[in-house]
Amino acid sequence: MAESRFSILSEEFAAAPERYFGQLREHAPVHHEPALDAWFLSRHRDVRRVLTDHEAFSTATLRVRAEPVMGGPVLAQMTGAEHTAKRGIVVRAFTGPALREQVRTLRANAVELLGPLLARGRMDLVNDFGKPFAVRAALDVLGLDREDWRRVAERIAGVGEFVTAVTLSEERRRVCLELAGELEAQLARIVEQRRRHPGADLISTLCTTEFDGVAMSTREVVALIVNVLVAAVEPADKTLGLLLKHLIDHPEQLADVRRDPSLLSAALAETLRFTPPVQLVPRQAERDTEFAGTLVPAGATVFCLIGAANRDPEAFTDPDRFDLHRPDLAAARSFTAAAQHLAFGTGLHQCVGAAFARAEIETVAALLLPLLDEVRLTPGSGYREAGLYTRGPVALSLDFTPAHLPTAPPHVPTPTGPPHLPTPAAPPYVPASTAPPHLPPPTALAQHH
Repeated sequence: MAESRFSILSEEFAAAPERYFGQLREHAPVHHEPALDAWFLSRHRDVRRVLTDHEAFSTATLRVRAEPVMGGPVLAQMTGAEHTAKRGIVVRAFTGPALREQVRTLRANAVELLGPLLARGRMDLVNDFGKPFAVRAALDVLGLDREDWRRVAERIAGVGEFVTAVTLSEERRRVCLELAGELEAQLARIVEQRRRHPGADLISTLCTTEFDGVAMSTREVVALIVNVLVAAVEPADKTLGLLLKHLIDHPEQLADVRRDPSLLSAALAETLRFTPPVQLVPRQAERDTEFAGTLVPAGATVFCLIGAANRDPEAFTDPDRFDLHRPDLAAARSFTAAAQHLAFGTGLHQCVGAAFARAEIETVAALLLPLLDEVRLTPGSGYREAGLYTRGPVALSLDFTPAHLPTAPPHVPTPTGPPHLPTPAAPPYVPASTAPPHLPPPTALAQHH
């Protein structure tokens, strides 16, 4: 492939990456991006290999792009006994009795936000509901005050931008670091308060748990809290918007879910496969490794193209079709370590919040669908997805005939299985002046292999 003719960083790729996935897998499964000096893998088997071979591929890139805004090391950087112990603490906060209590809180939160929106018969599901709901839900899980949620949301967004931006101007880098510093200072004060007056929340648990006989420092606790906040907030509104968009685009499948709400699990699993909100997961090659006849050198940054891997015909039949009834998805295991799709990653650093993510989106969708009768996209509103690292709808304007909020909880499938969540490592910083080369139409890929 002539590198000057194709760039994953181009506007054309950003507008519709799924148009290029097939050509990448077939003609450039190991694509080198010169502007980043990084390698992009698109085949399912190669991506799974990178994410499960922890000796050959490390999360060392997090030291550069996550640690400065996280306040310290995060779960994906840890290994051995430390990783097992700290991951276990976080996992317990998102499973079992804790998760069942969170489902009740999630539903109450959603009802509170939806009340004012329903009477209008129109809402932007992403910006009017999804984003505030995701932030408030994450704060509730951690036992944090929701009163200042907008300011907290701004700080979380700054951290997320720093971690997930492939290119970042010096000005935006400065702003993100300032927002991260404000969030760290705010959380450090709360951590010290919880040390003196612990409760039943996750922060108190982190403050009072010892590792190797020593309590975690305030810096370590803050880093884990920021880890949870970004991982819980960043993908949630995207996933909800994508789920509703796919169901609206496939009215027969929407009708199936309305008739049988237990199909929500399959619809969500297929959404995660078809359009994963986390599209890139970076790793660092620790030794020379060959993929499809191409040598990736030791020390190189390797990006796993999750969206392309999830549409690999070697892993899924007719992969470019959204089908919640597909027999090769196995919704029951799609939120566990046995998942065939790779939206939650896989291996040691598989997402620890998979169970919570499932409960969160299914709870909201089970509440929404009966309330949004005759739901449809607002005519003339347009639809656009954005993001290279994380990706989802910029907005989702819906028209509907409103129903009354129910007094009894709708059916919500009980989440099963262990949870998830790698906090993805971030790409290296590239100055804004680095202009990516022009991207040709998808057919041109085959001509420059």
